[in-house]
Amino acid sequence: MSTFRNRREFLALAGAAGTAGALALTGCGAGSGSGGGSVDGKAEPRRGGQLRALVTGGGEQETIDPHAEALAIDMARTKALFDRLVELDGNMAPVPRLAEKWEADADATVWRFTLRDATFHDGKKLTPEDVLFSFGRILDPKATNHFAQGLLSVIDLKKSRGVGRNTVELQLVRPNAELPSMLATLGTSIVSTRYSDPAEPVGTGAFRLKSFEAGRSFVAERFDDHWDGGAYVDELRILSAEADARGNALRAGEAEYGYEMTPTFARTAQADKSVRIVAAKGSTAHAIVMKCDQEPFTDPDVTLAFKLLADREKLVEVVLAGQGVVGNDMFGKGYQYYPQDVPQRKRDVEEARALLKKAGVLNKPLSIYTSSVASGFVEAATLFAEQAADAGLRVKVTRGSSETYFRDQLTKGVMGSHRSGAMTVPTYINDRLLTKSAFNASGWRRKDFDATFAKARSTTDEAERTELYGKLQRTVHDEGGLLVWGHPDWLNAVSSRVRGVKDAPPNTLDSARFDKVWLA
Repeated sequence: MSTFRNRREFLALAGAAGTAGALALTGCGAGSGSGGGSVDGKAEPRRGGQLRALVTGGGEQETIDPHAEALAIDMARTKALFDRLVELDGNMAPVPRLAEKWEADADATVWRFTLRDATFHDGKKLTPEDVLFSFGRILDPKATNHFAQGLLSVIDLKKSRGVGRNTVELQLVRPNAELPSMLATLGTSIVSTRYSDPAEPVGTGAFRLKSFEAGRSFVAERFDDHWDGGAYVDELRILSAEADARGNALRAGEAEYGYEMTPTFARTAQADKSVRIVAAKGSTAHAIVMKCDQEPFTDPDVTLAFKLLADREKLVEVVLAGQGVVGNDMFGKGYQYYPQDVPQRKRDVEEARALLKKAGVLNKPLSIYTSSVASGFVEAATLFAEQAADAGLRVKVTRGSSETYFRDQLTKGVMGSHRSGAMTVPTYINDRLLTKSAFNASGWRRKDFDATFAKARSTTDEAERTELYGKLQRTVHDEGGLLVWGHPDWLNAVSSRVRGVKDAPPNTLDSARFDKVWLA
């Protein structure tokens, strides 16, 4: 048994785990917005109780190894147990966490991070050696599942060192003007030098582990010595549950937090006094990827034709129930380095048909590989297949396992469903659009693109760096295999008694911030 597909399966585990601290759902309320604003007015926080959070699971693929996190549920658990040196705010700017401040030399090859006074769950103080140990663990060449390994390969560990009791100096192999933002990405949490077994985490997070079973449950208790004051709730449970089960459990009072709810649930919840929706506007990206290293998408005219076939307004209206904005085949709409002056791509079936006819693609059957792993994937793939038929294309929708989809997608099919949470534009390019990117689902591999990216990342002049990133984004828009059709609102649901939840984009400091949540 892995992710719970219905309320009965969820109740079976909830009953076995106990219901101490469970709270009935009463009252009413609603909140929405963007940028991490509070939706709770001036209510005063109070301690006590149990918070049960439901997230899409991954079965036996789930982990609490903070350097191997790959699923949303892994990230939520990691955030409870560990801290990073730096986090991102709602505008994708780096903000201090375990690092109180930082500074770089003139060419951004040497960075110094001043550490705050923080304590690990085993009672030991955070030291520069813990930071260096953490980065060494991430960069271990034998640990190929460490998400940030490629990103942090810019650090020269042999030349990096601790300076005094609270400063770590990182020497880089090449200039990098964006190191703080890179340290705020997934897979960069700080662990203790005494950390050796993922089943026995030693972190500085606001919660300390009580139990974990992959695909089933996670229970943690408040860590009272947390440097940021500790959590308000006594106990946190993070459980695997599919979208329908999450919604049913929230309405029935069997959970207090539902992660990433569907637009349909959000619409129906408007009239439900037991729950409320917290929405971060347009803060994720949904796309169809075309593998540029496989026929027929080795021809840029073919990728352009598919982009011209998309009725983006219809996709947003139907798949997102209108809760989002149209995309323009680039990541990071509204973020730094997103070129706002690129005209919005419009649907043009006749031009698309002409391009496809010229390329000899019209009579060749194609398929989109998708899955129910994310809300809207199957629906968007199905609707786009219908839109492609307007140009005479035959596109079949095939479905894969939700538990292994993002890994399988890298090797299966020539098109696939794709999404991304909030991150900086450079991080997205680094992780998904370089020749050696681990998650290069569009098969985009160009040495000139890689070289321009390396130049941008090492450029300390912000205006020049912005110009270079704009060039990269325009290249992807014109020639790449990303059909970014929409930017959905980020929809989470809470019981009407939950307070302290902010409307923050995913992968930012205030997203899934269970240490700041309390029960009224």
